[in-house]
Amino acid sequence: MATDGWSEYALVAISAQSGTDIAFQAVTSTIDIDMGDRDFESMPMLNGARIVKFLPQGDTTVTMEMYPEQSGSGDISAATSGTGVFDLLHDEDTTQPYAVVSVPLKRNKYRLCILWTDKVTASSATEQIIAPTNQAMRFVASDGYFVSAKPSFTDGLLKWTVKFKVPPIDSAGNENIMVESVFSSSTTYTLTALQSYTSTVKW
Repeated sequence: MATDGWSEYALVAISAQSGTDIAFQAVTSTIDIDMGDRDFESMPMLNGARIVKFLPQGDTTVTMEMYPEQSGSGDISAATSGTGVFDLLHDEDTTQPYAVVSVPLKRNKYRLCILWTDKVTASSATEQIIAPTNQAMRFVASDGYFVSAKPSFTDGLLKWTVKFKVPPIDSAGNENIMVESVFSSSTTYTLTALQSYTSTVKW
């Protein structure tokens, strides 16, 4: 049972709409989730009072440091292991040698899923977790876009800093972000497996 916080171990799955969940934890070193603020402004009145003006919730940005050895992961509709990141920002090449070229007018929607769990046999960020045998917390963001993939060789080891950005809701007013968890010392609870990501199914 995880009682001292989540550390060291996490699973990462990235999927394009109608594509497979591609595992990226083997090439991911760090993850930073900048959740969009639900901010407000206070408007001063002439009598000294204040009226709160709520602002729209901001977008969420996830930044990951990755160490892939290839330019892409191949066919995003069938790949299961993430081997490259440049195709997340642009377009895939399904045949070796991968030649991923910049496509400025094409934008692909993605779902990003991150799972922290004490289930040492877990193999996918999208899988089912049953408490009290195991505990877990999962972050899911759907209908987002990869907006940056920048390589760096400053330390003598090729690193890609990748940014994924997602609005809090879609154009129909449906939620894009979910954080879920399961934790129990005795009662059985189930964190259900995520469904495949499509244009109508987010999780």
